[in-house]
Amino acid sequence: MAKNDAPEEKKTSRLKQIVSAYKLTRKSEPLVGLVLAGIFLGVVGLAVLGGFLVGPLLVWIPLGVALGFLAATIVFGRKVEKAAYSQIEGQAGAAASALQTLRRGWNVDPAVAVTKNSDIVHRVVGKPGIILVGEGQPSRVKNLLAAEAKKHNRVAGGAPVTQIVAGKGEGEIDIRKLTKYVMKLPAVLQPSEITDLLQRLKALDAVRPQVPMPKGPVPTSLKGARQAMRGR
Repeated sequence: MAKNDAPEEKKTSRLKQIVSAYKLTRKSEPLVGLVLAGIFLGVVGLAVLGGFLVGPLLVWIPLGVALGFLAATIVFGRKVEKAAYSQIEGQAGAAASALQTLRRGWNVDPAVAVTKNSDIVHRVVGKPGIILVGEGQPSRVKNLLAAEAKKHNRVAGGAPVTQIVAGKGEGEIDIRKLTKYVMKLPAVLQPSEITDLLQRLKALDAVRPQVPMPKGPVPTSLKGARQAMRGR
């Protein structure tokens, strides 16, 4: 009985995510429902027209419905992502929210270093090595990043340590482009090397005091929106 209930629970959970994503998007785009309906009906209308011109309708109508649903879903996904980023942008922890959307193969540790001024450094470990992402006041966060890079280089075992400042200033990476930037970094480590590196980083984390994440957006809010669009 429990096994049979699992798919239903998964569908219910996904439906809740989609509804939540829709409500989030409607706050910044009140007409999003009409826009999506217009896209769907527009594609279906073109398909019906195609059926009248070249026929048969029985083929074009189902095709139009499928393509209309696909087009509306793609546009909805982009609008959800835009709304989610708009909601968290400028808040402490926004970069962590973006980094949490990285898929398998990436290990994300939010707020490995935090100052009293709410400058934060997050850590990502993957095939490119160690990526330290700082957010906060640029001059202060660069100093914090340099200090953290020095600590991490001691245990990196030769793995690259990359420093990134999240923001909109010169030389900074906008949080909307952050995950794509990280994923495009050159891959230099094998899975076994990543495992070994993570073990060494545990030793580093064990000797540092635990720091609380500053108040801000929930790190999984953006992740949940994307999961809804991926059907996960």
